[in-house]
Amino acid sequence: MDHKPVIVVHGGAWAIPDFLAESSTNGVKHAACCGFSILAQGGSSMQAVEAAVRVLEDDKSFDAGHGAVLNADGNVELDAIIMDGRNLAVGAVSCIKNIANPVTFARTVLEQCRCAMLTGDGANAFAEEMGIPNVPTDELVTEHAIKEWEQYQKYRQSVTSLFNTEKACDTVGAVAIDSHGNVSCATSTGGITNKMVGRVGDSPIIGCGGYADNLIGAVSTTGHGESIMKVTLARLVLLYMEQGKSPKDAADQALDYMKNRVHGRGGLIVVSKTGEWSASFTTKRMAWAGID
Repeated sequence: MDHKPVIVVHGGAWAIPDFLAESSTNGVKHAACCGFSILAQGGSSMQAVEAAVRVLEDDKSFDAGHGAVLNADGNVELDAIIMDGRNLAVGAVSCIKNIANPVTFARTVLEQCRCAMLTGDGANAFAEEMGIPNVPTDELVTEHAIKEWEQYQKYRQSVTSLFNTEKACDTVGAVAIDSHGNVSCATSTGGITNKMVGRVGDSPIIGCGGYADNLIGAVSTTGHGESIMKVTLARLVLLYMEQGKSPKDAADQALDYMKNRVHGRGGLIVVSKTGEWSASFTTKRMAWAGID
């Protein structure tokens, strides 16, 4: 039975400043169009979400790949996840360096590795083994990211105080359903400016930064990573949908639960197994776009 293809993308839930608003909006629209063109030609949801997230990783307006922020040592550490709703196959990477498109590396882990998740030096070694090219760190870091990092160093603002604001750049992601009814999700991030070295947020964690199951739907999340992990936000949305709630109601209820239970804010995109979708957030802004 043929299904109506759908793709939804996000560029992060946070207090997006005015100077980034237009480029963020244009960026998510472009990513959605690129992903949908694959679906329209009969491509898989996995291909579509990977392509959409690659577009966002290549766009310096976003905190992923080429727009990544810097950790406390002034280095880039990237995280990503991709998940196939057909068989719950998943690939995730964390704390990787010098790789422009972590989402593609995550898919390589899914397809070529017995592990579901790789991190740090071991992940980078596997990337080299798989022929995934390295890029200079300078290629991934924007002038804005450097200035923001220098400001935190100057005022010695702690990571904790940063977590309590909505000013941090955040994650990108995509969810999709293809004409065969298969759902997929992908999420990618550079983390939070001045984060502790080795800190891993929600993005690569299965059930937190993303989850996809053909029996229910697919979710990609964004926001305060520690809060998202505490409530396993992506899987929580799907749980509410299993209980009969619409994607919008499930998303809103899950975000409200996170806000009330652990005082965390964020956003998410979700598509159901029947092609219903929603984009919801509790921060000041979230860049998103959907095509059905």
